[in-house]
Amino acid sequence: MQWKGLIDTHVHLDFGHFDGEREQIIERARNGGVEKVINIGSNLKSSQETVKLIRRYPDYIFGAVGVHPHNARDLNGDMLRKIKELAIEEGIVALGEMGLDFHYDNSPRDDQKRAFRAQLRLARELEKPVVIHSRSAEGETITILREEGIREIGGVMHCFSGNQITAEKALEMGLYLAFGGVITFPKADELRAIAASTPLERLLIETDSPYLTPVPYRGKRNEPLYVGYVAEKLAEIRAESLEEVIEATADNARRLFRI
Repeated sequence: MQWKGLIDTHVHLDFGHFDGEREQIIERARNGGVEKVINIGSNLKSSQETVKLIRRYPDYIFGAVGVHPHNARDLNGDMLRKIKELAIEEGIVALGEMGLDFHYDNSPRDDQKRAFRAQLRLARELEKPVVIHSRSAEGETITILREEGIREIGGVMHCFSGNQITAEKALEMGLYLAFGGVITFPKADELRAIAASTPLERLLIETDSPYLTPVPYRGKRNEPLYVGYVAEKLAEIRAESLEEVIEATADNARRLFRI
């Protein structure tokens, strides 16, 4: 597995799934052609660990800090202040991941909406883009993004899983769409069609490691190196060269996250 110039825009290398192997996994990604990765916070502790990773691997790992909708019930004024302090650390390039998850409803929906809006407003204040999680909540997500002026903030719909209408609305608001291992799954025809029709200049690639491992490693723990398989599948379904897809998605990542 050898690629060149890849940027994985969504990983969770701070998670315990990688304990004891983190250095080797990062080295595999480097050697396999993953140029940079962006580690994404999911709660206060995860965001703090993200900052530590950035300090340990400067110029290779960048990061986002924020509170995932699963943890939205925990977001209060004090935590938001701490997230703000982390957000101005060197190498933090975005706020997130934030958003709505009405599939699992691990936090009450009102808490999810409150936390989402609070973090969007913080992102506006800090002039940083956002990483958006949306599952089984596409309509509500689009409404909040529009009301909070997402066009002026900028961001990405992480691991996009919505329909064509949601994709079009997100693109109209200036957002990027990120695709991961799911586009390699046999039954993901609708998602592949959306990825194929998305303008190349608005595409990002990601792994969401340790989750959503692409074929041919589906069922095993995901890692940043495997973002190359996502790029290969994108190139295939778009009838574009692999080099073109890698170059464009890397340029898009640099532009959105200013890295």
